[in-house]
Amino acid sequence: MAAVATPAPKAPARTAVRVVLRVGWFAAAVFWTVLAVLEGVHHGWPAGTAALLFALAPDLALFVGLGEAPRTARGQLPPRAVPYYNAAHRALVPLALLAVYTVVPLTWPPVLAALCGWLAHISYDRAFGYGLRTKEGFQRG
Repeated sequence: MAAVATPAPKAPARTAVRVVLRVGWFAAAVFWTVLAVLEGVHHGWPAGTAALLFALAPDLALFVGLGEAPRTARGQLPPRAVPYYNAAHRALVPLALLAVYTVVPLTWPPVLAALCGWLAHISYDRAFGYGLRTKEGFQRG
């Protein structure tokens, strides 16, 4: 009779780090959401619309591989959509644009609202456990 191998339980320290990271991402998400809403309230519908559109826009990358979706595993993003999805879900991109926005003498409020909405989307994704994807389309571990 062969012994059945059982998977080792996750280390408590690793789980604690994940919880702390998720709480941090959630705090960032709330911050960016509040800032986007305040920009929309203070600067009117163009800023509010920009924040909302950019909060939703990163997931448009999911439509790139829609035709391949029936042939993918549960939880897998079609590989063709992965580069677009990962590019839209890297916090460094809107943060870099935010840095440029603060340096360049451009003060159009919808730009700031849009970047806040984009960062809120990314932060909520990370807080709820959705991160970048491998080239095959699965969540990175």
